[in-house]
Amino acid sequence: MASILILGGFLSMFTSTVVNVALGTIAAGFRASLGTAQWIATGYLLALAAMVPVSGWASRRFGTTRLWLGCVGLFAGFSALCATATSIEALIVFRVLQGAAGGLLVPAGQILFAMAAGPKRLGRMMAVLSIPIYLAPVLGTLAGSVLTERFGVPWLFLVNVPIAVIGLLLGRKWLPRDGPAVAQPLDRRGLALTVTGLPLLVYGFAETAPIPVAAGAILLAVFAVTALRSPAPLLDLRLFGDRAFASAAAVIFGMGAALFGAMIVLPLYYLDVRHESLVATGFLTAPLALGTVLALPLAGRLTDRIGGARVIFAGLIVTIAGTVPLALLTGSDGYWWLSAVQFVRGCGIGLTTTPALAAGLVSVPRERVSHAMPLFAMLQRIGGSFGTSILTVLVAARLAAAPGTAAAIAGTHWWIVGITAIVLIPSWLLVRAEARLS
Repeated sequence: MASILILGGFLSMFTSTVVNVALGTIAAGFRASLGTAQWIATGYLLALAAMVPVSGWASRRFGTTRLWLGCVGLFAGFSALCATATSIEALIVFRVLQGAAGGLLVPAGQILFAMAAGPKRLGRMMAVLSIPIYLAPVLGTLAGSVLTERFGVPWLFLVNVPIAVIGLLLGRKWLPRDGPAVAQPLDRRGLALTVTGLPLLVYGFAETAPIPVAAGAILLAVFAVTALRSPAPLLDLRLFGDRAFASAAAVIFGMGAALFGAMIVLPLYYLDVRHESLVATGFLTAPLALGTVLALPLAGRLTDRIGGARVIFAGLIVTIAGTVPLALLTGSDGYWWLSAVQFVRGCGIGLTTTPALAAGLVSVPRERVSHAMPLFAMLQRIGGSFGTSILTVLVAARLAAAPGTAAAIAGTHWWIVGITAIVLIPSWLLVRAEARLS
């Protein structure tokens, strides 16, 4: 199951970055502006976010395996349509549809796997499924450069088709056949509020636009009020009444901000301070993902053995230890030293995020897992967008005051240290909550 479901997660995350390095080439090929071509990436990410709240209801309505297989098939079809698009407008539409299918893949796979694994194996199983989330974006950036240069733009999308076909064939044979759960009416009001509010919030943070942020926050606040009153909400927010679940959710939000926000800062050091190429920057920042991926199996085993809360707390300490040297950057630091520091930071991240998922799910009944996983995914996306927005503004202001200086990048990393340190508070609450449960 893990090997098959990883293919779906890989498709969704790999495609989110493989196109980014080729936006200029795509714009030139369609004789469009770069601002218009940017929507090829933005539209995909917004559709990805919009579908996350729907994934729980869809898995209950159609069956999780059927939903996963259907989305893999749709993803392959929309990828082929992207490769054959004859206008920039058509390509944007197909990318949005591709993002809608991809937005259901990761949560559906996590729901299916969490229900099959059971509480005693959650740590190891969630660690396996998290590998593509951290590895695929790095591979996507590197592969995007090679595919564009050697084979042409259509192969940025066609590369997904054989992976999806393999996933379909294996999934039809090996994934368990779960049927639809007890039919519940679709919470149409909740659906409308979340599929508009979440993308608006994510887009507003990404573009540092206060009006979309405010509109998205209001819509999600209204959803929260109505969901708590509804007998059959789209997502069951009553789960936050459990202290362990709420603490794990806070950790996931905070680490989303610290992780994804930081991913935009260090590349600027290599690009603007050390004047490296985009491809070289991709290789130089890869040790972070490598450390994360290598730490995930250890995190899973430790979580199942001693509980996720203590693993998370230790992971946060390691993350801070790997971030402080980046806050002391100079313009002449050795690349081997920087790679080692990133590797340590990656190990800390690997010891933090997946155990948080497992710790948050321990007290969740099986029938409510389809509510819990989308909530965690939403919080991670909102946290990532929030962190990216805040840190982008900070590093831009510092670089404007001192262009091309390592001090501007280093100073921004102190903020990342601070954000990570704040996450120690909910992680300690999670340690106490987990101790009570045991």
